[in-house]
Amino acid sequence: MKRQQLPQSKSKLAIVLSKLAVFEKFGKQQLLKEQYATDSEAAAEAIWFAYMNGDIEKKVVADFGCGTGLLGIAALLLGAGKVYFVDSDKDAIVSCGKNIAEAAGKEDAAKAMLMAADIADFHSRVDTVVQNPPFGTKTKHADRQFLLQAFKVADTVYSFHKIETADFVKKIAADNGFNVTNILPLQLQLKRTYDFHSSRMRLVEIGLFRIERA
Repeated sequence: MKRQQLPQSKSKLAIVLSKLAVFEKFGKQQLLKEQYATDSEAAAEAIWFAYMNGDIEKKVVADFGCGTGLLGIAALLLGAGKVYFVDSDKDAIVSCGKNIAEAAGKEDAAKAMLMAADIADFHSRVDTVVQNPPFGTKTKHADRQFLLQAFKVADTVYSFHKIETADFVKKIAADNGFNVTNILPLQLQLKRTYDFHSSRMRLVEIGLFRIERA
């Protein structure tokens, strides 16, 4: 497959991502980790914003807790030099690899590095981390580990968090020599993923936090 042209708009990027596979049903293991699929609209909005800030094209990017890979694949499609896809769930990594093959041309796919590993075991230096960490519904501030690890390996981090946790994110950033430069309000579409969910879909008000080393 020849190298594809960069998507010319955020909406075109969202269309490409919407055709990729996501996990429709999660089990107990995923529940404990608070794993949810990142919807294509939110992924496109987030990575387009990062792209417009100069943090994607020709950059080395890591997608922490990548799941089926929408954030990292969006980065590949917008010209990232290399993207690490990191997730401890081996099934997620397999699905991620299939999505990369589906969405990216051969040249871009060669820039994807898939790692079935805990993010704590990732030590390569990158320019940008993108991540949709646990929201802390089951374990308070479960996103802390993701933030701390991202701060170790990158100077710029894009991370999804509930808006009401903004003070927590700002404090942990400041404590580690980082500043929150932007908070982009988003709505995350959560599909009925677990058996106890009563509605087919609900919207969660979140923010995409851009965090930069001070």
